[in-house]
Amino acid sequence: MFGTLAAIPLVVIAIFLGVGAAGAQASGDLSTASFDYVSVAPGQSLWQLAVQLAPQADPSEVVADIVALNRLSSGDVQPGQKLAVPVEYSR
Repeated sequence: MFGTLAAIPLVVIAIFLGVGAAGAQASGDLSTASFDYVSVAPGQSLWQLAVQLAPQADPSEVVADIVALNRLSSGDVQPGQKLAVPVEYSR
């Protein structure tokens, strides 16, 4: 009985705090990021690939985008490795 009486103020406080809380809403927005795949040619570095894919862009930015998109731990790539590249670089 004493435990129930002691719990009532806690329940009242929890209800009071919960009533004013904003509910979580799931967003229907999905990422619209698009990408294509390219294969690394023998002897090709990520820098060379970036220059080939986007000659008008800063190669360091292109490399950074490719590294981030593919979650690479470094800029080292292997011949035949398939890499996702942002679609704006593969056009």
